[in-house]
Amino acid sequence: MSDAPLAIETKGLNLWYGSFQALIDVSIGIRDGIITSLIGPSGCGKTTLLRCFNRVNERYGNVKTTGEIRVLEENIYAPEVSLVELRKSVGMVFQRPNPLPISVYDNVVFGLRIHSPRKELSKPRLDEAVEKALTEVGLWNDLKDRLDTQATSLLLEQQQKLCLARLLPLKPDVILMDEPASALDVDGTRAIEELMFELRGRYTIVIVTHNMAQARRASDECIFMLLGEVIEHTRTEDLFLSPQNPKTAEYVEGRYA
Repeated sequence: MSDAPLAIETKGLNLWYGSFQALIDVSIGIRDGIITSLIGPSGCGKTTLLRCFNRVNERYGNVKTTGEIRVLEENIYAPEVSLVELRKSVGMVFQRPNPLPISVYDNVVFGLRIHSPRKELSKPRLDEAVEKALTEVGLWNDLKDRLDTQATSLLLEQQQKLCLARLLPLKPDVILMDEPASALDVDGTRAIEELMFELRGRYTIVIVTHNMAQARRASDECIFMLLGEVIEHTRTEDLFLSPQNPKTAEYVEGRYA
């Protein structure tokens, strides 16, 4: 793998839900500006690991974490770290589209209105943010004359793209995507994957997927997890064509029981 700078680094990361240990001594480095897939069977810890990167797991209670996570070289567990600022820098798109039941326009500027001083929220600035974000996710031409449309009435693919657009005005460095195409049809899945490629380089993207074909198509590197541990982390092509660990080979070849 390249010596490109790391966007995310974990060292000896462990996480427990109550007495159950979901992550075991996870030490990885996720490179800046690429797409990295977290893969593995259900219950292997990949979604838990994804949620560690913006500390969303802590919302669930009875969670204990040890070890270190650095995002853009900053320890996200340092006492001076603001969770609000962390979650602006590390945005998240969930498995099912979850646009707010308000207009397309108000969805896109929702974060800006929460996090920016009122004096900075001029109508021209908001308009510019909406056009830029919708253009980045490929929705501007379709929705520029429908900005007052209720977001929940859009097609599922459009809703998922809108959820991504909602993050962009806050200028995130990292985008986390938890099974972002699982609720979509083939065309919608293709559209989301194409969008990920368009955003690669401007953002570091980490995606959880159960879909091996999607991981192979849509990521630069893969991290294979099993029972809370990282088994192998390498270039996607190498992981699928010449895995170094027999457990990885069993999984990608469909022989994992």
